[in-house]
Amino acid sequence: MAIEFRSVTKQFPDGTVAVDDFSLRIPAHKTTVFVGSSGCGKTTLLRMINRLVDTTSGEILIDDEPITGRDPVQLRRSIGYVMQNAGLLPHFSVLDNVATVPVLSGTPKAKARERALELLDVVGLDRSLAGRYPRQLSGGQQQRVGVARGLAADPNILLMDEPFGAVDPIVRKELQAETLRLQRDLDKTVVFVTHDIDEAFLLGDQVVILQKGARIAQVGSPSEIIERPANDFVRDFVGLERGSRALRTKQTTTGTVLVDDAGRTQGVLVEGDGSP
Repeated sequence: MAIEFRSVTKQFPDGTVAVDDFSLRIPAHKTTVFVGSSGCGKTTLLRMINRLVDTTSGEILIDDEPITGRDPVQLRRSIGYVMQNAGLLPHFSVLDNVATVPVLSGTPKAKARERALELLDVVGLDRSLAGRYPRQLSGGQQQRVGVARGLAADPNILLMDEPFGAVDPIVRKELQAETLRLQRDLDKTVVFVTHDIDEAFLLGDQVVILQKGARIAQVGSPSEIIERPANDFVRDFVGLERGSRALRTKQTTTGTVLVDDAGRTQGVLVEGDGSP
């Protein structure tokens, strides 16, 4: 399902304008990543898609249908939602956490639990964990349960709000790889929020770099943004002139290598075969 923002603004009661005249089309069956610093409006944008936050003006459409015409509760149950720290119900077992939305939507409990077991397989969790409670799981395991719960109603749209921000770097890489695999296998429309540009470039088919007020600094594929940054803000945010992205060549006795701005080798330059 495609999602479209049309001149969307969100002003909170205290006068804060979190989103200022935002327009964007999110393509179906792709991963779009909102990336920006804290307070830029990226999470507000995400939560407006399932009406956890309502717009002040403008409209959001899913497959050309305005979401304001849909019941908010039913809309939320039809859209997968994964948040930081998983947001699991502490008094529910892993199995019942995953089965929550289908049961609330009227699926018989036995059938919902059967589907929940299948989803543990999908997200790479052993079924022996089904009877455990969130407190008995590691952070990475909790996040996998959160992803399974987000997929339980077989939604066409999956919203992911900085889901890996609270786990250690090794687990984060594992979860990122799992997310890529799931998208390849399940073909959902995924909207992902992060403050990490490297995570955005790894996961996103379409990356949206945001400034304060959810103003779009640039939108495009990772390659398009790296090759043709729109302005100095994007160039600085992406880090094109520093770190591991600012590479230069260095000649060695065995050939040409690529080094970063600290002189650390990042890779080997391989000559093309001359084919077009």
